[in-house]
Amino acid sequence: MTAAYAASPSDPPGPFDHLIHHSDCEGFYVPVEFGHVIVDENVAGGYLGSSVRLLEEVRRIARALDLPEDLDPHSDEVFEATDGDEPATGGWQRYGVESYVSLQLLRAAKLSVATGSAIAFC
Repeated sequence: MTAAYAASPSDPPGPFDHLIHHSDCEGFYVPVEFGHVIVDENVAGGYLGSSVRLLEEVRRIARALDLPEDLDPHSDEVFEATDGDEPATGGWQRYGVESYVSLQLLRAAKLSVATGSAIAFC
């Protein structure tokens, strides 16, 4: 998996390019459909991703985890999955941190697409 992070985006774009080839601490996602994450020092934060593609990619992960999209990332159920003393044996609860992050990204990407706003990492 670490090789995916070190590799340049492929052509055509891979199934998770907007998750893998975008910084998790700076840059933007905009509600426009395009294939590759734009990496450019002239762009604030250096990265510009598509929130349309991000939404598709995170939905794919949510389906694989059997994670309900409408689950509140701040619910007790999610916090218990992330901080539980004993790891869950199955379902999305087994991947509590990943599920929490997925829910946050789902919420941000849905809002971006619905309102035409950017997602900013700063």
